[in-house]
Amino acid sequence: MRQSVITAAAILLAWPIDAAAEPRPELEKFRFHEDYRFLRTFSGAPDPFDPIKYVPLDDSGSSSLSFGGSVRERYEYTGNPLFGDDPQDKDGVWLQRINLHGDLYIGRNLRFFGEFSSALSEGRAGGPSPVDENELDVQNAFADFSFPVDRVNSFTLRAGRQELQFGTGRLVDVREGANVRRTFDGVRGLVEVANWDLDLLAVRPRRDENGIFDDRTNRDEVLWGVYAAGEPQLLAASGLDLYYLGFRDDRGSFVQAVEDETRHSIGARLSGNGQGWDWNLEAAYQFGTFGDGDIAAWTVASDTGFKFDETLFQPRIGLRANIASGDEDPADDELQTFNPLYPRGNYFSQAAVLGPRNFFNLNPHLNFQITEEFALNTDANFYWRLEKKDGVYSPSGQIIRGPGQSDARYVATGFSVEAIWAPLRNVDFTAIYTHLAPGAFIEETGASESVDFIELTARFRF
Repeated sequence: MRQSVITAAAILLAWPIDAAAEPRPELEKFRFHEDYRFLRTFSGAPDPFDPIKYVPLDDSGSSSLSFGGSVRERYEYTGNPLFGDDPQDKDGVWLQRINLHGDLYIGRNLRFFGEFSSALSEGRAGGPSPVDENELDVQNAFADFSFPVDRVNSFTLRAGRQELQFGTGRLVDVREGANVRRTFDGVRGLVEVANWDLDLLAVRPRRDENGIFDDRTNRDEVLWGVYAAGEPQLLAASGLDLYYLGFRDDRGSFVQAVEDETRHSIGARLSGNGQGWDWNLEAAYQFGTFGDGDIAAWTVASDTGFKFDETLFQPRIGLRANIASGDEDPADDELQTFNPLYPRGNYFSQAAVLGPRNFFNLNPHLNFQITEEFALNTDANFYWRLEKKDGVYSPSGQIIRGPGQSDARYVATGFSVEAIWAPLRNVDFTAIYTHLAPGAFIEETGASESVDFIELTARFRF
């Protein structure tokens, strides 16, 4: 009841906003990507939140404050969690996430961004998971020191706690679907040069606790490297990402063993659109050490589609086809299982059951834009494991099923439908249903009930 009241109040606050007014910049997934200094000269229709979105601190307006936040209320029900291996929630789970942030610019060279987050849950049969609940803590707290190199190029040093996402989140993502978003502690160098954006980083993930201001840096893991995204003139209508990411985990966990893991990922992503087509292709190779053995792993991922812009409801038909290596023999020292590092939690569906290790899948999908405010998305997922001697993993890397004595590859068949209604710029509602039917491998290795997942979400941002 408390969550519903908060949601209703948020919607009522947002309702007077005129969605037909002169367009403003979209609200961002990462709120620190927003810059409200445009309000200095903005002559369009006012917004009720403008007085707190841009607060000048000097006559020139070069120093300013901005405040914002969000409320997300979510109900989830999962029938037969983890194919029947996890406890059954009696009435489903209520999840609430509230964020408040402040953004301070001091002149042209200095910026401070801070954000608090409160994530609460109620109803999980086995108690809240680490991604369900974090009563109150710091989500972002960093300082930017920016230095222009010339009229076009610049360098920014960012230090502190910060959220990350590279590309489409296949290897590093904020984990938006979960109630507790992922964040990191460390330093980054952000370089804009020519047609490229370079991101140099050395960070450790936050270790999430469920109390008040009790989160700490996770000293067991570290991530470092460089990620470059650009638009080379040789690649018409395409963007190119190139990256090296180093990763260390003192407790890397796979079917083979739990060992010290040092892994290096080298990859590339090609994305773009033209003449109705769109594409997002990525490949990565990994090497390093796992205990006394060596790592040799890889992945290839794709998402290609065509949108019929002139057809009723502008349907887009697409196909995701993905594959990632698995371990060929858990009895030896060598490890071939791909590690997606810090991927999207909802990698294959909002049900977040299966993860991208030791697998190959086909995922056709069909999307409709019914009106400007309402979209309907459908998809099917056919999921196999690649190596018979390796198991099946969750998005977080938890081992769902070891290989056992099964020679079967087929893991599950999933079907999903998602409806999104965004009546206002800062209010949206989502409803999702996913059905996951077990395949031969699940049936031969333990509990094998079909999973049914329902999600209802209301979100307000300002």
